[in-house]
Parts: sequence; C-alpha cells; structure tokens
Amino acid sequence: MNLSYWETKTWFSYIDFCIVGSGITGLSCALSLKQRFPKSNILVLERGILPNGASTKNAGFACFGSVSEILDDLNSHTEEEVLKLIQKRLKGLQLLRENLGDQNLGYKEYGGYELFTKEDQPLFESCKAHMPELNKMLKPILGIEAFSIQKDIFGFKNIQKKLIFNQFEGQLNTGRMMEALLYKVQKAGVKILNNITVESITDRQDAVEIKTDKLEFSSSKLLIATNGFASQLGITEVKPARAQVLITKPIKNLDIKGTFHLDKGYYYFRNIDDRILFGGGRHLDFKTEETTEIAKTEIIQQKLEELLKTTILPDSSFKVDQYWSGIMGVGSQKNPIVKQFSENVYCGVRLGGMGVAIGSIIGKELSELIS
Repeated sequence: MNLSYWETKTWFSYIDFCIVGSGITGLSCALSLKQRFPKSNILVLERGILPNGASTKNAGFACFGSVSEILDDLNSHTEEEVLKLIQKRLKGLQLLRENLGDQNLGYKEYGGYELFTKEDQPLFESCKAHMPELNKMLKPILGIEAFSIQKDIFGFKNIQKKLIFNQFEGQLNTGRMMEALLYKVQKAGVKILNNITVESITDRQDAVEIKTDKLEFSSSKLLIATNGFASQLGITEVKPARAQVLITKPIKNLDIKGTFHLDKGYYYFRNIDDRILFGGGRHLDFKTEETTEIAKTEIIQQKLEELLKTTILPDSSFKVDQYWSGIMGVGSQKNPIVKQFSENVYCGVRLGGMGVAIGSIIGKELSELIS
C-alpha cells in the first residue's frame, strides 16, 4: 500500500490490541477492551466489506437449543457441560440485549417451535418423553418450565400434529443488530478497517507481526475472533461450516409468527417482514459444506424450496427473493475455545452455530484473557 505519513501514524502505529474479525465476537471483545483500557489503541481488521462470517448472514434466532438439539448434545457431553453451555448462551443473549437494547435489535419474543416430520415419530416420542427431565434440569436457571407440547396452529403439512414450544425463544433483526454494534464500537473510539485479510501472524514475544494482503504491521497483542475462518490462522480445532439461507418475497396474509426448528435443528425458519426466511440442510452434504467459500449448492437450495412447498407453505404461493450463505465455526465439541494461543496471541472461536447467543459473552471472555 502507498501509505502516507498520516495514514501510517493514525492507523498502523502504536497498536495495543489488534482484533481479527468484526463480527459479534470481535466487536464485543473490542468494546470490552475499551471499557477496561480506555486509553488503548484498538484496531479491528475485517476481510469483507461487511462482517464476512455469519454475524450479518445468520437467521436472527435468539435461542439456546431445541429439545432434540439438547438431547443430541447430551450424547457427546456431560449434563454439567450441557447445562454450562446453555447458561452461557442465555448470559450471552442477555449481554447482547443489555449492550444494544431490544429496540435496536428488533427483538421479539414470539417463542420457538420444534417440528417433527411424520417419519420422525420415534424422535418426537423420545423428545416428548425426555421433556420433563429437561425442564427440571433448566428450571433452576430459567425459573419456570421452558418446554411444552402445543398443537400445530400454523397449517404445516407432513409433520406430527403436535409441536414442542419453547416460550423463552426470540428473534431479532440481524442487520439492525450489527449496525448498532458497529456504531457503538466506533463511537467508543475503536478503529475498524474492512476488506483486509490477515494472511499470517508471527509472535515475536515483544509484539505480534501481522501480514495481510495489503501491508504488514505490528501490534502489542492480537486477538483472533474469526470463528469459521480460524483454521486459516492455525487454530485446527475449528472447522468451517457453511450455512445456506433463502428468503421469500412478501407473502400476503402470512400468519406464521415465531422461530421454528426441524430435523434436530438442521433446518430452521422464521417470519420477517411478511416473508419466510429458511435455512439449513448442511447435513445433506457435510463434506461439501465444510468450506469457507461463500456460495450456494443445488442439492441444498432445491431441498429448502421443496420443504417450503410441501411442509411450511403448502397452501400459499411464494417466490424466492434472495439466497445467501454464511460461514460458521464448528468442531468435535460444542464448547467454545477461549484461550491464550501464544505469548501475545489469543482466540475466541468455535461458536458452533450459536454466535448470536454466545458471541457477546465469548468476546467479553476473550478480552478478559488480557491482564
């Protein structure tokens, strides 16, 4: 880059904290660091024009897990681990709401519903049977029972006639959320540079050398909050997971309101602006979706449209307005990785598709690694 003296002095000199990734985690980390170290010089680097992982591309679910998801987690984690994970999600959502306010988030608590296909009768019966123990497990942190059985009042087809309802689940406007978070962080004095990709980092003990596709510079500390792209910076415990989404054009007299989960959460949909936003299907081709490429595939998009026609909107005509995809960070465990990577490098990654819920708290925890 052909930098002037002013540009070098203002943006790339005497950096106390450089954060890679301007999503929920990275910006929450920056905000927390600025609160703890008001005089610090903080620079956030973002590879995209907008946050290029999942923070501006997610479905806007303010959730902590459906019954089938929690039961699935209990197969690979202890009850104590699952409970701590759910507590972290709830605390993260609360922190997000406190930081930005429900009005700025467009937050609505319509509740969440879990649907089961007709072929999923055994799964529904299992979830129904385990629901009392899950309610008992969560009651100390929620105060009252979260899950109940309700009839399908939405006119869905090819599903079980009863749904599992979670009264604590909400939805938010992802665009407004990130707009408010970006504004708050920049107002606090944090610098954000977009369209710049970190290619490598070298910890020199006294500082971290950062090589990007535009220039090289150094920072006293480096904090990695790229989640789905973390493996590109040497964090091998995280694998990328692409999530594909579509949204319909406005539908007249749409009476679906809430957030909905199907097939252990691998499909999810919600109402927004008289439209249906529908995403998921990663399990149809796990290997192909283990990528950082922002793209769509026919096998998943065709399945999403098929489920819209046969199950979600069987009696309504609709047209798809937009398709997009986002990159999540997953691994063999659901527990996020918040740790010191080397002398001056730290990371807060592996949000497991729950970035909206835990991004704020992981960002705060990441900042607290700095003493």
